[in-house]
Amino acid sequence: MIPRPKPERFRLRRTMMFMNAQKPGLIKDAYIYGCDSIMLDLEDAVAENQKDSARFSLYHALTTIDYGDTEVIVRINGLDTPHWQEDIRVCVAAGADGIRIAKCESAQDVHTVEAAVEQAEKEFGVEVGRTLLMAALESPKGILNAYEICSASDRMFGVAISGGDFRKCMQTAFQPDGVDMLAARGQMLLAARAAGIQCFDTVFTDLDDAAGFEAEVRQNKAMGFDGKSLINPKQIRLVHQVFTPTEKEVRQAEKIVRAVEEQAKLGIGVFTVDGKMLDVAFVPGAKRTLKLAKACGMYEGDLV
Repeated sequence: MIPRPKPERFRLRRTMMFMNAQKPGLIKDAYIYGCDSIMLDLEDAVAENQKDSARFSLYHALTTIDYGDTEVIVRINGLDTPHWQEDIRVCVAAGADGIRIAKCESAQDVHTVEAAVEQAEKEFGVEVGRTLLMAALESPKGILNAYEICSASDRMFGVAISGGDFRKCMQTAFQPDGVDMLAARGQMLLAARAAGIQCFDTVFTDLDDAAGFEAEVRQNKAMGFDGKSLINPKQIRLVHQVFTPTEKEVRQAEKIVRAVEEQAKLGIGVFTVDGKMLDVAFVPGAKRTLKLAKACGMYEGDLV
């Protein structure tokens, strides 16, 4: 078995690319594309009569391929299917970094999966607590229960919205300006931030609409998402460009943090940086920029 480092609950996750776990040709060298995380799919991408084959492929890949620094998450089948328990056993036995709970609608769903994960960890001699969790919100009920889902377990590192299923539930369709999912995205973001976990947007399926994809990614960044789910390697570069701080943003963040530290020693609460009036409320955002820059290899300072 290829040893993997212990997963990090908080790490760089700008891109999370879906891949059919049943197809060795796709997953054997998925790390070469440079996405932050890959999502090996046992759910929608796999036909009902091919679930066992997909689990076999998944186990073989995770135990024989060195994915390096690329995080490996697995989307398991829904809790309303007969497949999810065996999915979990295979994920844990093979050393997956995390599990995505499909169609999650309540904290109880998280607790159910967590209990099965812990049982599998004990069964296969895996450190208890090693396997992380994230939830996919795909229905109005899931969105309305977002905070209880986000805060249901210490294993939870993030939450994501699934646009296709959510739009079907809402009896709507994709809108270029994002109005069809604006309320749900906002609700999920609020819940994730309140619970202190990360938040990811849905996939953009029209690979020929480069302008539409860029507009959605920039909207995601403006709203406060940590990253985006993807379906094709050619989408990675743009997302990384949008979600990676610019050199100017890094320098500005560094100035803010240093200024606050210096002014605090003098008992000054409000001050100016490059002509802009600032106070301590700007520090968390500046430090987050520096943390993101450090994770991207752009910052080696000591302010975070």
